[in-house]
Order: sequence, then C-alpha cells, then structure tokens
Amino acid sequence: MTHYDVLVVGAGTSGMMAAISAAEHGATVALVEKNKFVGRKLLVTGNGRCNVTNNRDKEEIIHHIPGNGRFLYGAFHQYDNYDIMAFFRSHGVALKEEDHGRMFPTTDKSRTIVDTLKQIMEDMKIDLFLDAPVETVLYEDNQAIGVLLQDGRTLSSSRVILSTGGRAMPKTGSTGDGYAWAKKAGHTIKPLYATEVPVTSDEPFITERVLQGLSLRDVNVSVLNKKNKAVISHRMDMIFTHFGVSGPAVLRCSMFVHQTMTRDKTEEATMAIDSLPDVSLGELTQTLERLAKNEGDKSTKNTLKQFGPERYILFGLDKLGVDSDKAFKTVTNQERAAIASYLKDFRFTVNGSLPIEKAFVTGGGVHTKEVNPKTLESKKMNHLYFTGELLDYNGYTGGYNITGAFITGRVAGMNAALSALEEKA
Repeated sequence: MTHYDVLVVGAGTSGMMAAISAAEHGATVALVEKNKFVGRKLLVTGNGRCNVTNNRDKEEIIHHIPGNGRFLYGAFHQYDNYDIMAFFRSHGVALKEEDHGRMFPTTDKSRTIVDTLKQIMEDMKIDLFLDAPVETVLYEDNQAIGVLLQDGRTLSSSRVILSTGGRAMPKTGSTGDGYAWAKKAGHTIKPLYATEVPVTSDEPFITERVLQGLSLRDVNVSVLNKKNKAVISHRMDMIFTHFGVSGPAVLRCSMFVHQTMTRDKTEEATMAIDSLPDVSLGELTQTLERLAKNEGDKSTKNTLKQFGPERYILFGLDKLGVDSDKAFKTVTNQERAAIASYLKDFRFTVNGSLPIEKAFVTGGGVHTKEVNPKTLESKKMNHLYFTGELLDYNGYTGGYNITGAFITGRVAGMNAALSALEEKA
C-alpha cells in the first residue's frame, strides 16, 4: 500500500491549493475527490468567470470576512491575496481587475483557473483519486493516519488535510461530509447557517408580489435589531422577489439577519431601505417643499418620479394612502413628511433566508479556537489540518471567500508537508 506524506480530502479551491503547496514543499501527496472531476464549485464561482481574489490590502480583505475573519490573520501573514495573484501569473494566467477590486482571469472563464491548477498538480506528480468518496478519516493513537474510501480501499498518510467545503451549493459536492470527520476527531462544530443568501419575508406586499422583479440601484440596505439600531448596512443594488428580497446588498446583509434573530431571540428582524443615500432627510424634505411651491400643479406621481422607479413610488404612495393623481401642491405637510420618510427609511420585516443549500456560502463550522491559526492543524487531533469553508469563518462574495480558501489551503499544505518531512528526517 502506498503511503503518502500528505493526503488531502476534497479537490476544491482550498484542497487543490493545499495539495500543490504540500508538493512544492517536497512532500509526496495524494488528493481524494468524490466528484468525477476537480474544482466543481470553482467552475461556477463568479458566474462561471471565477473571481480568484480581491486586490485590496489585508485589513480591507479581513474586514470583508465579517464571520470570524480575524482567525485568518495568522495565515495571511504567511501568504496573502497578492501572493495568489503572483502564483497564477507565474503559471501563465493573466488577470484583470474589475469593480470593487475583484480579480478575474482575462479569459473570463473559470475553466482557465481549474485547468491551470490541474496542470500544476499533474506536473508535480500529485496522485489524484477521482470518483472516490471517503467513508471515514482514520485516527489512531490520537493522530490522523489516512482515510478509508467507500470502495474499501485504505490510503495511509502521515498528515491529513480536510478541504471538504461547507453545505452551501450541494450540487457541487459540498454536502458537509467533513463536519462528521471533524466531530469524530473531537471538534466542536458551530451551528451552520446560510450566508450570502436571499432573504425571506411574509409581508403582504411580498406574498402578494406587488414589487416582484423590481430592482433598486445603489441603495442603502440595513438590518435593524430590536432596539432599531442598524446592525449592518450595505450600499449596493437589490431586488424584490416572490419570496422576499435579494441582490448584492441583501446577500451581504443575510448573515446579520440570522445573527440578529438569534441574538434578539425573535422570529423576525427588520430591514430598512434608504433609496436616496446621498441626500439627507432634511434636504429631501426641503426639496419636496420647493417642488410643492414651484411645480405644485403637477400630479404627485409625476413630481416624485425623479426619486425612484415608478412602481416603487406608487407602492409608497398607496401604502401611505396618498392619492398619486392629485396635484402635488395639495399634499399636506404631514403627507410630505411621510413620503420623505418612506424614500429614506422604508422598513419591513424579514423572517430568515432561503435554505443553506441555496446559499453561496456556509456560516458556522469547525470551531476556530480548536485550530492553530498559524498552521491550521487541529488542536484536538495530531496530524489533522483544516482549510476553507469547513472552518467557522465566512466572507462576502467578491473574491473574499475564495481568497480565504486559497490562503488556508496554501498554509495548511505547507505546514503539513514541513511537519511530515521533519518527522521523516
């Protein structure tokens, strides 16, 4: 039976990087994957274009990993997003920067990234076991010693790296297998929750689909706690759906909806939309007064259409009981104040999100206090390492999760290899 220095379970973003890193540091490496091909989730990231990382400084990136990002400091000091860019460029992949610092291959194809990683693994003589689901990870004398495959084969190794991903996007093979093996090693699994996921609401205007399909551009979306304080705000686009709200601003707020409901022990949270974030409430109130004086003969709906999409304006007027056809000069001061308030602070309740399977990212996972942040080795089981989404950290979309995956893969692969080779020496 072949014995490996390092065995990696899961050939996704962090697993492939872990295998390459271990091989670069001189280890004999095997990579085991239950799918028929590698990088399945990587192929669909960035809408199939693969947002490989983000061109921002370390602090900014960790700030964009709101779920426990601080845990990644130890790894970031050894390998960072600039190293990821240099790695791909050194292997012939040209990258380009788009909005918000997002980095893509110039080919606009995820396949470019996956094929590059595959080629590097081939060149480095990494043994790849495809279509090879793992039955369990083998532990003996408080250390990881290999894996048992479902077909009965055993693969032995000096170090095992679990890179099996979370539970989001199960079609790609992320079905949460690694949590059971981490638990078997004595680890605590923090409760899993969906992040970067559309948010649900049973408000009548949602269930009656009044605003379904309506997009709001460059608005400020907030999640409020029971004291009506904003827990988080994001200024981006959003869309109303038949089940709630979605779009970039909402996806970024989604983990805070879960956290707020948990913290406040409530079944609901409140979201607020400021559809005119560049104008203060006072300025808007003055503008509406001026319009009533100078253009007061126009209908209310025509006067207000400069402030947003017609459907959104008409919905607001209907909600406030203001006749949209009456001349704007006949709108009372009280009604004008209510219109200004609606445009600046429309609040509605939400009750959770679509299930974790519909999310882009999994929150929760292996408790980071039980993992060495510098080496990513388990503190509960010797010779066992964790990478990527299996760990309890999570970031926003925009290249942040993939950055965490590449970095944790790189650092775990390096440390597993160095530790195995030192033991051999």
